[in-house]
Amino acid sequence: MAEAYIIDAVRTPRSIGKMGKGALSTMHPEHLAATVLEALKDRNHLDTADVDDVIWGVSGQIGLQAGDIGRNAALDAGYDVKAGGVTLNRFCGSGLTATNLGAGMIMSGMHDLVITGGSEMLSYINYYGQKMRDAGVGAGGMGVGNPRLQAKHPQSNQGVCADAIAAMEGISRDELEQLGVESQKRAAHAIKEGRFAKSTIVVRDDEGNVILDHEEYPRPDTTAEGLAQLKPAFAMFLDMPSQPEGKTYAELIQQKYPDVAIEPMHHVGISSGVVDGAAAILLASKEYAEKHGLKPRGRIVAMAETGDCPTLMLNAPGPAARKVLEKAGLTKDDIDVWEVNEAFAVVVEKFIRDLGIDRAKVNPNGGSIALGHPIAATGPMLIGTALDELERTGGRYALITMCAAGGMAPAIIIERVES
Repeated sequence: MAEAYIIDAVRTPRSIGKMGKGALSTMHPEHLAATVLEALKDRNHLDTADVDDVIWGVSGQIGLQAGDIGRNAALDAGYDVKAGGVTLNRFCGSGLTATNLGAGMIMSGMHDLVITGGSEMLSYINYYGQKMRDAGVGAGGMGVGNPRLQAKHPQSNQGVCADAIAAMEGISRDELEQLGVESQKRAAHAIKEGRFAKSTIVVRDDEGNVILDHEEYPRPDTTAEGLAQLKPAFAMFLDMPSQPEGKTYAELIQQKYPDVAIEPMHHVGISSGVVDGAAAILLASKEYAEKHGLKPRGRIVAMAETGDCPTLMLNAPGPAARKVLEKAGLTKDDIDVWEVNEAFAVVVEKFIRDLGIDRAKVNPNGGSIALGHPIAATGPMLIGTALDELERTGGRYALITMCAAGGMAPAIIIERVES
């Protein structure tokens, strides 16, 4: 099997995902994706006619964010027309899955140069989705509007799922808020030390004016006392029908887990932030890298995808991590950096407990609670963050995983390449 190397990783800063409030919210989704593709091209002096494919993830594929953004963004970024592009959807795991697929194409020997990544403009999706709902049109996703699927695999609101898991695992709100405070603290320290600088680009308009050059979402002054005052964000959904004359979101979970007593717990301080952003990874075969003078930063060791209970929805990262470790022939003790997306605090808390791993190694520079979660862009962002951290600390292996709607999780293990 051929080797797949990471040549470079870039991302935008994360912008508040509210129309008219976040700096990136005025951009066209294809332009946002094009910014990171253009950065990869310029930073690595790519002959884009050699790019076999741009494999792109987008979760909210509606309105301006529908269609094949992978292809259109590449053209917008000035890529040669020979560079193909495809767009896929695995909800939150879209960008990480895109990278797994790109690496697989190189390792199979079919491709030599692939760009993977993802983008998401939650400011636009939330705005446009509300317009669709106001017009009586469903936005789709997670089995909503499909009574037959809901009868087989009831799927609830993700926040309600997070609260249900916390109840089932006996995890307290205080323990979740400790994780939330730590995420903010670590992110603030990482930003202050410039740990994200290598991968983060400045987003500019066509005239060269700066649109965004910093993270908009973090709240470094967050305290445990402050979080304790926040009201649970998903309590309203417990008794809300998931569809007209349908079961409530709580009843959907209790349909499969009748004994669970769901206590509203998660709030904005221990849930991932709503943001806009894009990220891209440049992958190459060993032969192509050597021939064209591209210096590898990392190596893809193993990839995995797995599914778990769709009703609880958020529990697949643990099984995905075990699966990818087995494929790599490694143990948890071999991993120096773990990046586990902080979709909700309970996801990471359960992951740490189930695998019995050192908390200091998990999201050492904070996570989506502090920085925000631009859905399909988050996976490739985490790969870049993990690679930067391996280089900073001299570590060898990093494992990246995240939950995705439908009860899924992709995972990948990367290895730092010695300079």
